[in-house]
Amino acid sequence: MATNEEALMWVEKYRPKTLDEVVGLKDITESLKAFMKKPKTMPHLMLAGIPGTGKTTIALAIAHELYGANWRNFTLELNASDERGIDTVRDRIKDFSRYSRSGFGNIPFALIILDECDQMTGPAQTALRRIMETSSRTSRFILICNQSSKIIEPIQSRCAIFRFSRLDKQAMKDHLQCIAKKENVTLLPEAADKIVDYSEGDLRHAINALQTASAYKENYVDEKTVSL
Repeated sequence: MATNEEALMWVEKYRPKTLDEVVGLKDITESLKAFMKKPKTMPHLMLAGIPGTGKTTIALAIAHELYGANWRNFTLELNASDERGIDTVRDRIKDFSRYSRSGFGNIPFALIILDECDQMTGPAQTALRRIMETSSRTSRFILICNQSSKIIEPIQSRCAIFRFSRLDKQAMKDHLQCIAKKENVTLLPEAADKIVDYSEGDLRHAINALQTASAYKENYVDEKTVSL
């Protein structure tokens, strides 16, 4: 029987826990590290860009670095595409954000990660803007979206915006080879090239493709296997 670690999807098993471990986003991680040195100065953040480029990973890495092993106690994660209504914003987020976290070391705020926030309704975004205003002493928001243009301007103006583009191909190939080595998988260079080209800058897609391909030939992945 597989252990919990073995049963994990590789995209979760090898998700970076710190900003230093994030693949191919040096400019963004270096900027965020400056906030980590003085957490009290950290503004609300907006992470915008195509899927699979590390936005959620970055948000979770920030939570890890701010709160350490207790990060879940101080972080609320919501997926706005599933919970778009104004009631969610008013109730779940407002209830969580109003509690002061001033007793937690040098971090005087809780963290709210709102994924796919460009899918929120207009009224929900307006409610969110008001909550961001009134809870700034006790909360910081990380808003994740594919298209920042779908977020109302009053919210954008309250955030430091980081834009994510397609990841560097070589960085993706190096990361796939690193995962393959840890999983005792032989990944031929031409197969890695094909996976990366097919994934079009989406690292999550590439890792899932590698895991799927590795199951076909007993941990041996060549170009033909990727084509199956």
